[in-house]
Amino acid sequence: MRERLLPILMLFFTISASAQINGDSTKIEIEEIIIQANRLQLPVSESSNTINIISRQQLENTAVQSVAEALQHVAGLDIRQRGVHGVQADVSLRGGTFDQVLILINGVKMADPQTGHHAMNIPLNMDNIERIEILKGPAARIYGANAFAGAINIVTRTPDKAFVNINLEGGQNSLGGISISAALPKGDFNQYFSFGRQFSDGYRFNSDYDISNYLYQAEYKIDATQKLEVMGTFTDREFGANRFYGGTSEFWKNQYEEIQTSLFNIGHQKVTDKFAIKTRFNWRRNQDEYLLKRDEPNFYRNLHISNVLSVESHANFYSKAGATGVGIELSSVYLRSNNLGKRDRRIATLFLEHRASFLDDKIDVTPGIAISQYSDFGTHIFPGIDVGYKISKGVKLFGNMGYTWRIPTFTDLFYEDAGNLGNENLEPESALSYEFGVKYDAAGIRANLSWFLRDGTDLIDWTKAADTLQWQPNNIAGLTMMGIDASLDFNPTARFGKDFFLKNIRLGYTYIDAEVPQNIVGISRYVLESLNHQFTAGVDYRIGGNLYHNISYRYVDRATMDDYSLIDTKLYWKVDNYSIYLAANNLLDVEYFETNLVEMPGTWIYAGVKIRLDYSK
Repeated sequence: MRERLLPILMLFFTISASAQINGDSTKIEIEEIIIQANRLQLPVSESSNTINIISRQQLENTAVQSVAEALQHVAGLDIRQRGVHGVQADVSLRGGTFDQVLILINGVKMADPQTGHHAMNIPLNMDNIERIEILKGPAARIYGANAFAGAINIVTRTPDKAFVNINLEGGQNSLGGISISAALPKGDFNQYFSFGRQFSDGYRFNSDYDISNYLYQAEYKIDATQKLEVMGTFTDREFGANRFYGGTSEFWKNQYEEIQTSLFNIGHQKVTDKFAIKTRFNWRRNQDEYLLKRDEPNFYRNLHISNVLSVESHANFYSKAGATGVGIELSSVYLRSNNLGKRDRRIATLFLEHRASFLDDKIDVTPGIAISQYSDFGTHIFPGIDVGYKISKGVKLFGNMGYTWRIPTFTDLFYEDAGNLGNENLEPESALSYEFGVKYDAAGIRANLSWFLRDGTDLIDWTKAADTLQWQPNNIAGLTMMGIDASLDFNPTARFGKDFFLKNIRLGYTYIDAEVPQNIVGISRYVLESLNHQFTAGVDYRIGGNLYHNISYRYVDRATMDDYSLIDTKLYWKVDNYSIYLAANNLLDVEYFETNLVEMPGTWIYAGVKIRLDYSK
């Protein structure tokens, strides 16, 4: 590992040593980011949790084409893709499974009752995203039961200036893409439209894909304290699923899948100096059609249609005693499936937390609790507490602990085919999580070092005693995940001026030590696939004039798979409202697997152009 990291470290040292401060040293003020949690909303620097932010600028400058690829560069996040460019991916956070991470869009849950494999069916183009917020550690008291290992919230743009964006892209493997977005603000009424399509013939047999995304977003300001918001999104995904499921034999090479995911949200919020109230209704629909043989649709077919309808209201109240957050969420879940049958579920959750500060705001304490009632699994309570202590300006010690929980999906409970058999007797999995750390946030530097421990009970894993048997989920006695993660995001322009050639440096490291349960019999499918070591690094800098370069590196060492190192790079020229770029993923053409069935592509080169047309109001 040391030999592989050495070239990147030398690159950082070389750049740092050669840095020359430009004569114009006008410094840039870094805007404080307010985390869009469903209850108390705090600046990143004030929180007593580990929070990572992927900014819009980072999304534009790096060689990523999907949210999944962007998350690969964050310490503690393990992305396991079956299909490239966001076709299909599972997210693991600090060793959790894909069912244990909650994905949200503007605070609206993307959790699917059929399976967690659908959580990353993100119905957005990259151009629609303002930032991505990653909350690590217990988040059940904030977002509800499925935020077992943490939560990832994707925040969309809310443009207040009129423009049209046009992005065109093409590359190897017949890659093509187009996205068009338009913002039409008029007085107190803002509208934002977007369409995007990306397609490719694939990098191997039956790995082609065609993805279309649609978005409409509107905001109406009633007065200085109130506004209405509407969002509607839809994604249509058609892709070859060569060996996505099943095994490595020829029998599984011709699988095919079509997925449509839509999300609708309408909300109202009122914000004053003394209180803030947000109420919203949302509806998420997912349709998944799977064919075992693409050219023989009637050979074996699954069709699952899920609907989740939710109404929620959250309020913050501010007083001399601190900030109090309360909330209620009611959800109805429906699944109709030719395999899983007709399934319904009702969920009601109450939230309460209070943040108090002492000693001139040096100490903050935030206890909280969530109480959830499930129609099929009864009532459960999720307490938690965050504590922080400011050592000095920008430096903060913090700790948190919380109880978290996840109910089985309908696939866990009822799925059945030749290779898999659900288990109707599954119990929910639970964990008690702890975290202690220190963070620094000042002068263009955001750094974090954390120790974490998650003690899991009744964890759900698909296992089998021998290759010839069916996979079946069972509750295992327990699994303890302990480790550290560290991250650094340095913006030199905040310290040396906007014309300084070095724009950004990012570093991240994660180590996980998993205590293997004693009662796992045979082969484990998910629970034991956690990271051992992960290192990420990236640098953005100006070569000269309007020409810029980004290089990103990641090293991944999983417990049950071969380790690998990857380099992605992007060269881009931008001036005013135009930019042209040339990018390459897996620059060194490394052979690697993110799951044990699907070999990922070698070097993939692509290029594109972005045009922005501004219009005065």
